[in-house]
Amino acid sequence: MEGSIESRVSHEVDNWLRWVPRWRPGTHRGRARLCRQCFGSPIVAAAGLATDVPHAVQHALSMRMKLVIDASVDEYTDRNLPLLSRELRLNEARKASTEYRPAEGLEPEFKGLDLDPPAAPDAPYLFTFGELANAEEPVDVQPPPPPLSLEEKAAIRAELKLADDYAILVGKRVCAELAEHRERIHRAVSEYVEPQVKALLADLESALDSPLWPSSG
Repeated sequence: MEGSIESRVSHEVDNWLRWVPRWRPGTHRGRARLCRQCFGSPIVAAAGLATDVPHAVQHALSMRMKLVIDASVDEYTDRNLPLLSRELRLNEARKASTEYRPAEGLEPEFKGLDLDPPAAPDAPYLFTFGELANAEEPVDVQPPPPPLSLEEKAAIRAELKLADDYAILVGKRVCAELAEHRERIHRAVSEYVEPQVKALLADLESALDSPLWPSSG
């Protein structure tokens, strides 16, 4: 497991480093709530991105590490937890046949973010992705599977506990490996992120000092 986790973390950090030069500060919207993926995340802390780094930069790396953890847990589940693996496959098949999921298939830096930015006041209203995701199910929905027996429920709960424990183990290993890349992560932030943040703050300060800005007096 260690060699696999090490190579996957290194690969995803490389991908993040290729993405960082393309990052630009967002000025079109703010977040309405804290990101549960990043706020207080041990992954963000392990990377050294917990303070004075824009959320989008944190989020892009955090979601790439989530890919590593999810892939490892999926492989463990397929190999060792047959009941849980079967239920997950059935659940994915039901979802695929009954729902439109606009949040699926996004690049890691966009996963988990709000689907729809605030609408401009003068923009024509068509639809939102959130509404499409919550659209009514089609008429020909497949019937639900027969209920599980008490023994099957107990077995699946036991397998879920094993999967959760394994996810925690992999998460700790990912954090340990990620800390080894902290130096090059910091170099990328210093080279590509900090200059843009400073330029944005300078523009804001210039606008506030402008004689056209209404005075509070």
